[in-house]
Amino acid sequence: QVQLVESGGGLVQAGGSLRLSCAASGRTFFSSYIMGWFRQAPGKEREFVASIESIPTNTNYSPSVKGRFTISRDNAKNTVSLQMNSLKPEDTAVYYCAALTRRYYSSNQDQNMYNYWGQGTQVTVSS
Repeated sequence: QVQLVESGGGLVQAGGSLRLSCAASGRTFFSSYIMGWFRQAPGKEREFVASIESIPTNTNYSPSVKGRFTISRDNAKNTVSLQMNSLKPEDTAVYYCAALTRRYYSSNQDQNMYNYWGQGTQVTVSS
């Protein structure tokens, strides 16, 4: 079992920045996992934000955040982070960290491929 705990959410004005972190614990081979961030705004479906592979650390981003958000990982600390800059009110959502540990998967942007999830952290961007 893998436990994921997010931190770093909060309230920020439009144009500001936040950094989310996710710590993995438990029976984990963290360095081998694909890690992802997803978000769910009120009344909307949960959507892909960003993902980072293990080796090499290829990254993918949703078009809505590309150029503003940066995903990174520290395998020595079993953490993954999401640096969010130039935040917009439409970025307001609960942000979830997730781990994809499957050997075979179709897409690392598909939330159904992820088998471990954190509890989520609220990000609110005021206009």
